[in-house]
Amino acid sequence: MAVATRPRPWRQTLRGREALTFYLFILPWVLGFLIFTVGPIIASFVLSFTEYDIILAPRFVGLGNFRELFNDPLFYTSLYNTLYIVVLAVPLGMVVSFAVALLLNQKVRFMAAYRTAYFMPSIVPAVASAALWLYLLQPQWGLLNGFLEALGIPGPGWLSSTVWSKPAIILLMVWGSGGTMIIYLAGLQDIPQSLYEAAEIDGANGWRKFRHVTLPLMTPSIFFTLVIGIIGAFQVFAIIFVLTDGMGGPLNSTLVYMIYLFRNGFNFFRMGYASAMAWILFLIILALTWVQFKTASKWVYYEAASEEA
Repeated sequence: MAVATRPRPWRQTLRGREALTFYLFILPWVLGFLIFTVGPIIASFVLSFTEYDIILAPRFVGLGNFRELFNDPLFYTSLYNTLYIVVLAVPLGMVVSFAVALLLNQKVRFMAAYRTAYFMPSIVPAVASAALWLYLLQPQWGLLNGFLEALGIPGPGWLSSTVWSKPAIILLMVWGSGGTMIIYLAGLQDIPQSLYEAAEIDGANGWRKFRHVTLPLMTPSIFFTLVIGIIGAFQVFAIIFVLTDGMGGPLNSTLVYMIYLFRNGFNFFRMGYASAMAWILFLIILALTWVQFKTASKWVYYEAASEEA
């Protein structure tokens, strides 16, 4: 007859010490998360219903900030400029990154150097990148206009023209899309070579292999970069702040949502209004992300799920 034995005291002591060590290790992270993430989120939600200028005590105004927001012409201007950049910069950056990843996935000499060269801009701080492009886009002696003039094409005033200011921002964002390229490159290298060999046996040419093998198996990576890209593009701030001295010019042509939020919060000290803007942006991003996940099943191919089915 088996007799139940109680755990030995030394085992209980060891487990207690391990648990204590675990809690001590995660304590700094938990405190940092509560103080610097959860706390500000709750504070911004409360402030969005108040009028607060940092100096005087917050005054409750209910939905006043939100009503004013929807009657503010600059709110719609900033939202339009942001959507313009999202709609053009995200797909263009994905297409360019995918094309470069396909090229860098080939077995040629010095490929590691090419991969590094394309990836480098993505690890340069945004402020440094913007400062570099401020020089490149200078209309009189900038490198880009100098190149265009060498071809006989008059260079535009990239950052002083309402026509070219947003394309200049998009160009900079595409230039820094090396991280997306690395994600695509990892996905391409994860595709089994046997699938390409089977397609060749069936008589598939290069285009058919890309369409029926490469593209379906890359849809999870494409979906991930699409979601992350849209979220990031809605929050673009640093590069535009540096290129336009924080004004979003010329004539508000680069006044994106985050620049206008920053101006309300830290130039005009309208913290309640800026908090309301932040929560509207959160709801917009949340809605778009929800739509992407709901529609993902119609075009994203997961090999494991397909095998189980």
